[in-house]
Amino acid sequence: MVAKASTPEMNVRPYSYKELITLYGVSQRTFKTWLTPFMHEIGEKHGRYFTVKQIEVIFAKLGFPKNMQEV
Repeated sequence: MVAKASTPEMNVRPYSYKELITLYGVSQRTFKTWLTPFMHEIGEKHGRYFTVKQIEVIFAKLGFPKNMQEV
């Protein structure tokens, strides 16, 4: 029997900019600075929320927020 590696279950759903800032625990300015180099990959946000695909790119580039990993 092979033991499975324990990975945190991630709830990837549409998030607003404010929700992401809260999850990462940083200021709006810091978060914007983090996203700037990846905006061509993330794409433009339409409406209030980033799409699930955009959130997946953000998590891939910045890592999962620590607040989510503890869930």
